[in-house]
Amino acid sequence: MIQLGDEQQWTADEVTVTDNSTVRRAIGAAAIGNITEWYDFGVYAYFEPTIQKVFFDDLPKTTGTILTFGLFAVAFLVRPFGGLFFGPLADRIGRNKVLATTMIMMAAGTFVIGVIPSESSIGLWAPFMLLVARLIQGFSTGGEYGNAMTFIAEYAPDRKRGFLGSWLEFGTFTGYLLGATLVTVAGGVLSEHQLLTWGWRIPFFVALPLGLIGVYLRSRLADTPAYAAMEAKADKEEKERSTGGELGAIFKLWPSLLVCVALVLAWNIPNYMLTSYMPTYLTTTAPDKTGGGLSDLTSQILQIVVIAVLLVFIPMFGRLSDRIGRKPIALTGAIGLIVLSLPAVVLARAGSSISSFLGLLIMGLLLICFSSTMPSTLPSLFPTPLRAGGLSIGFNVAISLFGGTTALVVGALVSATGDLDWPAYYLIATGVIGAVAVYLLPESNARHLWGSAPAVEERSEIKGLVEDDEVPVLAAAGSPGAGGSAV
Repeated sequence: MIQLGDEQQWTADEVTVTDNSTVRRAIGAAAIGNITEWYDFGVYAYFEPTIQKVFFDDLPKTTGTILTFGLFAVAFLVRPFGGLFFGPLADRIGRNKVLATTMIMMAAGTFVIGVIPSESSIGLWAPFMLLVARLIQGFSTGGEYGNAMTFIAEYAPDRKRGFLGSWLEFGTFTGYLLGATLVTVAGGVLSEHQLLTWGWRIPFFVALPLGLIGVYLRSRLADTPAYAAMEAKADKEEKERSTGGELGAIFKLWPSLLVCVALVLAWNIPNYMLTSYMPTYLTTTAPDKTGGGLSDLTSQILQIVVIAVLLVFIPMFGRLSDRIGRKPIALTGAIGLIVLSLPAVVLARAGSSISSFLGLLIMGLLLICFSSTMPSTLPSLFPTPLRAGGLSIGFNVAISLFGGTTALVVGALVSATGDLDWPAYYLIATGVIGAVAVYLLPESNARHLWGSAPAVEERSEIKGLVEDDEVPVLAAAGSPGAGGSAV
């Protein structure tokens, strides 16, 4: 079990009283980045067969599929580098400045994909340009999610952090739903020739206005109260600390980093299994071995319906975590992956729309046990001066090694062994890792963030927290820069 160490004392004057309107704007500004990121993800995942024909039409189908998934996965390989760059940068210059920069890069990278000529026009330059665009997206995304989690967590009052943090993932699923819906509509109203020549580009163009909206919303917000207080109290030496010094301090928190990586793994392998691999599994992989299967349109509609259902449950689970804790919900998801993954995969490939929907829905509900709780849980693992950097590094290492490679690895395992149950085996192993990580995780519900002042909605709550004008906050012994937030 990770121990957060000694308690630190705060005076009543140091308690942060949050402003509801500012918190709402902060959540919207952070969530819009996730909408843009996962909009691109939904478009790319749903357009996988079309992208394959545009950029790899001269290759055998299996090779083209692997290369298309490979280009999807390669963006995740550079995410740790983006995290290493943007995470510590946000700890030095502020969360909102970095979030505005990553927003611009993400939107630009997605837009550029829409203007790349096809392979038939410029040959191998086409997939090379697609690779460059994906690398830009991956690098910028490496600095996006960890900072967005930090941004919301540091704005939210302690007793509502679970509910408010869950809206970050509401943005994630909204972006995916938007992208999937546009692709499905395009496939339904356009002929294959229209889709291959120009229709596939339109959804990528939409990313640019989404990005501009996100930059506008983020530019109107000041930095978080926790960061502002840290800067106000930091001495010159702390303000001038180097990236190398911060990285060293982050890696000294290796227990927190390991738990962070394990939780992100348990969260994102089901995520990418559901949204990236299952569309191809249901329409191509399983039918090739068993016959039958679902049409592309049916699979797309089922995915959209499942995501729409999950949108309803994400804030509900987030609010529940503020009442019963993050750990019970996350542990339910981990145990569910161990017990229900095989039935879910068998149901999904059974061939009927109803069984496939039930299988996908089981996966989705297990997924949101993590999606609804992790945005409020992971920020508690790191102190304020290192939070963005620690989160960005831990999050992106896990995504790079395990999340973004899920479709590629599972697809290769199924192809090599002929065993259609490999998606279930992969999810079961994920559940085991997740259960161990949740066991080691301290409960963060209603606790103050490490190194940040307590945050409440109303001044009347301060009296209930403070005894003799002091309020305890959990902090790690010897934590670098742990200090109050005088707001």
